[in-house]
Amino acid sequence: MRIFIIALSLLASCGTYAQKAEAEIFAKVPESVGNISFTAQGDLVYSHHPFFNPEYRVVKYNTQTKSITPFPNKEWNTPREKDDHYLSNVLGIRNDKNGVVWMLDMAGRNAITPKIVGWNTRTNKLERIYYLPQAAIVKTSQPNDMVVDTKHNIFIIADEGIGNGGDGSMAALIIVDMNSGKTRRLLQGTRTTLPENTPTIVNGKPLSINGKNLLVGCDGITADKDFEWLYYAPLNGRKVYRVKITDLLNEQLTATALDEKIETYSEKPNNGGMSIDAQGNLYLTALESNSISVVLSKDRSLHTLFNADELLWPDGVSFNAKDGYMYVSAAQVHLGAVFNDGNNKATAPFYIFRFKPLAKGVPFR
Repeated sequence: MRIFIIALSLLASCGTYAQKAEAEIFAKVPESVGNISFTAQGDLVYSHHPFFNPEYRVVKYNTQTKSITPFPNKEWNTPREKDDHYLSNVLGIRNDKNGVVWMLDMAGRNAITPKIVGWNTRTNKLERIYYLPQAAIVKTSQPNDMVVDTKHNIFIIADEGIGNGGDGSMAALIIVDMNSGKTRRLLQGTRTTLPENTPTIVNGKPLSINGKNLLVGCDGITADKDFEWLYYAPLNGRKVYRVKITDLLNEQLTATALDEKIETYSEKPNNGGMSIDAQGNLYLTALESNSISVVLSKDRSLHTLFNADELLWPDGVSFNAKDGYMYVSAAQVHLGAVFNDGNNKATAPFYIFRFKPLAKGVPFR
């Protein structure tokens, strides 16, 4: 079922690309979908949004049979005391060019160390676990999303800074070296990771907990096709920033010197997920308007790509190299109990949309 054609403002900006842009509902599923990745075969692997306390943290959606199964299996989705080889609290999830699905376990609910778990979908075996030590994590850490950079062999994690009642003031980027496992915490509480005072307002209602507006720090994150530039932004804020990844990796730069190398790239809405295509167009999930926005690389102008009534709290957005579509979840986060005086107003089915990007997407981020 095809839903909405791209906005007229973008038709004028993008010519023939825009005429092909449309969205459709790909799947209706029983639980809230967080972020989406893909197996080497093109099946969807996605996190169930942790705000809803799901039984299975991560599942696979078989595109042929339409069946949903725990990923990588039930055991990895079963908490226990004897070890920490299970998924506790997952939102961020990405796949790489080697067929590995990387899952960012924020921990939080359990007395375990936050970690990145890689599962090889070609061999159906554990690839590796990377732990985030105390040096990389603060009390209010909430590692939300990440870039898997196979050129520089690093993970770049966006830490929102809202864990354990945090106010986003300790938001940061975390770098994890794939070879050594070494971690570095960068840009903590600086102008580009901090949330701005732009509360998230959906249908006229501010997103708040106990009457206090929730302001979320560094959240959306992606990298261009050549892993030259990192793009990132706080969820609550009107600016997208970018920095060269080589500058992030330059340990000789002071915090001040690194900050000076960061560019203010474009305007944006309050957004969660972020993705990019091969021409550098940025795709943002616009939480307040049930829509996907795009920042055109040619002039950095901001446009609405499409919207849909069912696209309630669009969260993760990612590209599937097998079919050429970008996929986006409708998580209904704002309807969860934590934001509605203990009453869960989210209702099934939960939707997964897909759409053709303006240019070929970048699948491995």
